[in-house]
Amino acid sequence: MSAAAEVGLRRILAVVDLLIDAVDEDTLVPALLPLLLRALPSDTIVWSPRPDPVHPLLTLPSDLLSQDLLEAFTRESPDDCLVAHTTVGSGVPMRRSTLQTRSEYHSLAVYADVYRPVGAEQQLAMSFPAGYAAGVPRSVCVALGRSGSDFTEDDVAAAELLRTRLSRVLHRLAPPTPVPRTELELVTRRESAVLALLAHGLTNQQIAHRLSISPRTVDKHLEHAYAKLRVGGRVEAANAWLTRGVPARLA
Repeated sequence: MSAAAEVGLRRILAVVDLLIDAVDEDTLVPALLPLLLRALPSDTIVWSPRPDPVHPLLTLPSDLLSQDLLEAFTRESPDDCLVAHTTVGSGVPMRRSTLQTRSEYHSLAVYADVYRPVGAEQQLAMSFPAGYAAGVPRSVCVALGRSGSDFTEDDVAAAELLRTRLSRVLHRLAPPTPVPRTELELVTRRESAVLALLAHGLTNQQIAHRLSISPRTVDKHLEHAYAKLRVGGRVEAANAWLTRGVPARLA
């Protein structure tokens, strides 16, 4: 192993060690960002949880993004293919240069108004599922910037290795909010059976067939269960039911 590869491995292991010992997100992330900057050598990093009313966007340097830059990014980023990759795409680690040429990048309004001022001539970004915030599934986007040479294939591979571990740790630190036992006890045996099948991905038609009832009856059972669990729809109800951790009993 070359000396450079050995240094890179030590930096990756420093991130992994921190993740293993993490006990809460509020202390983890501020300690994590400088280690990520070293493991994936960069000038800047943006850590953006979404949606999350509790944990704000964080950057290094801490004053990287002014309010004007944030407003420009919000206004102009919908035209950015790398942003699309981390919001509606797979979110795997991706270099800017893989998606577009330098001239295409420089032609973006968001480059002129945001990326150029912060020195992000080269970029590597990724996103990953990151547990729950206020009961809603959440993701985190990590965007790294350099002013000099492009990120390498080794950087992309290291980012992929860390992405998996970051997602796993944040799921552990931000699990779904358990539904209070008193609320779950209000659910009837038949509503319990419907919720269990819903949580396993069955449609209303499939649930009706499985339980030998009509789709309309399934709708009514779900309507009553939503009210008892104080949730607004299928995804929240399924998540609430899965946190209970026990099988439903058929009426």
